Amino acid sequence: MTAMDGLEDVAERAPRLAYPCGEPPESATLAEVAPGVKWLRMPLPFALRWINLWLLEDGAGWTAVDTGLGTPDSQAIWTQVTAKELDGRPITRVIVTHMHPDHVGCAGWLTERFECSLWMSRTEYYSCRMLAADTGRPAPEEGVKFYRQAGWDDAAIETYRRRFGGFGRMITPLPNAYRRIRDGDEIEIGGRLWHVIGGSGHSPEHACLYQAELNVFISGDQLLPRISSNVSVFPTEPEADPLTDWLDSCRKLRAAAPADVLVLPAHNEPFTGAHARVSALIDGHERGLDRLAQRLRQEPRRAIDVFGALFARPIGPDLLTMATGEALAHLNCLLARGEAIKEIGSDGVALYGPA
Repeated sequence: MTAMDGLEDVAERAPRLAYPCGEPPESATLAEVAPGVKWLRMPLPFALRWINLWLLEDGAGWTAVDTGLGTPDSQAIWTQVTAKELDGRPITRVIVTHMHPDHVGCAGWLTERFECSLWMSRTEYYSCRMLAADTGRPAPEEGVKFYRQAGWDDAAIETYRRRFGGFGRMITPLPNAYRRIRDGDEIEIGGRLWHVIGGSGHSPEHACLYQAELNVFISGDQLLPRISSNVSVFPTEPEADPLTDWLDSCRKLRAAAPADVLVLPAHNEPFTGAHARVSALIDGHERGLDRLAQRLRQEPRRAIDVFGALFARPIGPDLLTMATGEALAHLNCLLARGEAIKEIGSDGVALYGPA
């Protein structure tokens, strides 16, 4: 399974952003990006090679925001960091922005090791536990039907069957109790109030954190400077419209965070220029929807036939699941807007055409 981000929109034109925090820290070391806010990078075994994690001074301890994959390598880095970089103070709270494995993977291990609490939105917590429960199960026929409908061939379906249930192998088991966070909450960390700003589309109930006095925004995957977060439809909810949710969340974020805020993203480097970046992401998806609608007016197409309208890079087997999910997100958005129709043939494959 790859990281959940990284398919760039073919029409996306990144705005001119500033990167004021300098070079990323070396492995197992911290860099201060604002008073009491430390930057830790954790390696990933994917094309997307790093995730940023954040440590916030919190009185007698530290609050960790996101955790890296649940692997021995990640645990070894955490062991080094907590022994050498935290001034002898323990981690006293773990906040997870959302349930993707590179963010939640070590959360169970950290909370057990430090006997501290996990703070997470409800939908993300239960979604994570549901996906972890698939470990060892055979692929469901609903999933096979979903990907056949998108146009996958037998070889791709067999790969899906073989890889099904891999999510749980990338995370350590979550604690059986957690502290719920939700949009609009205020969390006191180190004497400062951090405001929770919720989002949806990339994941069900993503939580960002904004601190007004520091003018710092921990964005998770909700706002990244150089890659566009994956927005996908999955077999569990085939008629979902996550792209509309994503676009709404982007507009909400643009209204909630100041234009000059320092954004601490999960991937790439801290940056300023949030409003311009959000606008570019919205515009890029809207252009993608326009190109997709034009393709459908030429002739009916399967989901796997529209990748060229949406992605700059060729889509090989390693990106097929992600690309199919994002293509379906755009197609379902056009269906919801009344700009496309869907018909399922006798072979079980869906064709999309103009409304």
